[in-house]
This record gives sequence, structure tokens and C-alpha cells, in this order.
Amino acid sequence: MEHNSQPENRGWVKNEYDVLKKVILCSPQYMTIREVINETQKHFKDEGIHIEVALEQHNEFVSTLRKNGVEVILLPYHKKYPEQVFTRDIGFTLGQTIFVAEMASEVRKGEEDVLKQWLEDEEISYYNLLGDQVEGGDVVIDQDTVYVGLSNRTNQQAADHLQALLPQFEVRAIPFKAEYLHLDCVFNVVSQDVALIYRPALTQEDIELFSSKYELIDVSEEEQFTLGTNVLCIGNKRIFSLPVNKGVNEQLRNKGFEVIEVDITEIIKSGGSFRCCTMPILREKSTM
Repeated sequence: MEHNSQPENRGWVKNEYDVLKKVILCSPQYMTIREVINETQKHFKDEGIHIEVALEQHNEFVSTLRKNGVEVILLPYHKKYPEQVFTRDIGFTLGQTIFVAEMASEVRKGEEDVLKQWLEDEEISYYNLLGDQVEGGDVVIDQDTVYVGLSNRTNQQAADHLQALLPQFEVRAIPFKAEYLHLDCVFNVVSQDVALIYRPALTQEDIELFSSKYELIDVSEEEQFTLGTNVLCIGNKRIFSLPVNKGVNEQLRNKGFEVIEVDITEIIKSGGSFRCCTMPILREKSTM
């Protein structure tokens, strides 16, 4: 396996909550619901995406990340990729290896080539997961454990391959109801001991597993639809979350988190929120 041997260690991620230093995003310049590929899009298909609003909201998100000390890399956008704003799915960083996924949905195939071109231009090595059906929204990392959601986008073969490639990690497959698209739409780790969960989508066995490891914040059905679990942690208990998810935000604040509210409700019409819109490639140990 290729590892990034750069002395400045330009790729390093061991969990979802250390201080975010470098992250990849892409502007929703050509975002549209061209082909319905999830339940949220089905709901908003007739209404559609208002591009000017989506662009304004995404710009505010990027600006707020930068104000919080995060280096934001913006990939080039292309008209043929209407889902390109959701950079989480095209790749993920595990330890010091950046993996590039193979997209399952036809409408998204080719997005990974844009990422590979950027990595090659920056002389950053990566591992190409050719032949595996896996997307980054199904990969949730917590230290030596990697939870891999089994969905319409990610299969058991991909989880098994990751385990073979990463013997230092425990790769744990997490089946969930396919209508919820990705694991991070129903489960997300937000600190060493706290996680967000939408229980109806998961098996009782996995609910018990998560209960044994984390204090669980339950997300309501209403706030699951507005992607309450799909928050982004940037370290030191700071979390990006939607203003509309009042229940989630109150529970997070009660547990000592600083909730940074940015409105990207135009973007979530296509089925993804803050976590979906970001591909972390470098985190550093939190000070809290």
C-alpha cells in the first residue's frame, strides 16, 4: 500500500473530532437533482435547488471554516457532476493513507478523477479502491475502530478489503436501512465519548454496541430528515450544525459543545449536510 511519506504529513486522520486543519470541499455551482438517488431528493425533486442560495450558503460555510483556522481546499467543479458538493463520498483519510473511492451511483462516477488529479498535482500519494463499492459517507472513524456502513453504496467486500489493508484497525461493518443513504445520516461520533444516533435505522446489536462505547444523543425522526447526525466536528468540542436542528443543538450544548450554526438548508435538499460536504485530510490532536 502507498503511504504518504511527505515529512509535513499532509494526510492524517484518526477520528471524527480532533482539530481539523485541512479539508476538501467543492462549490455547488452545478448542483441539481438530475436523477433522484435518495429519499431527500425525492421529497424536493419538484421544488429543485436554488443555485444562488446554495452558493451563498456554501460560501458562508467555507468562510466560517476559515475563520476557525481550517485550511479549505476547493476542488474544481464540473457541469457533468451535479453531486460534486458532497466531497465526503469520493474519498476518505484513514491514518496517513488517503483512499479514493469508486462511486456506486452512475450520476457520480468521475468525481473521483477530479480528486485524484488534485492529489497528483500536490504530489500526495493515495490508495485507489478500484473494484470496491465504498463511499466515504459510510466510513466513520474513531481511533483504532472504523465503522463501515453497509448500504446501497458500500458493500461487505469493501469492508473486508479495508480490514485486510488496515490490520492495525478494527473494521466493523454496520448494516442499516438503505433508505437512509449513508451511515453518517444515522450515526456519527462527535467526541471520544459522545455520539449522535437515529436508532430506528440500526440493528439492536449495533445500538447496544454504540451504547457500550458512547453517551448517545438521540436524533428525532424530524431532525433525522434534516440530517441532524450529519454534523462536522472541527476539534475542541466545536461542531457545525444546522440552526433548524434545535433538539440536537440543545443536547450538544448541554454536553459542553460549542455549536456553530450555519444555514445550508438549500444544500441538504440533495441529501447531505456538513459532514457530507467535507473530506478531512488532516486533523491534529485536540487540546480538550
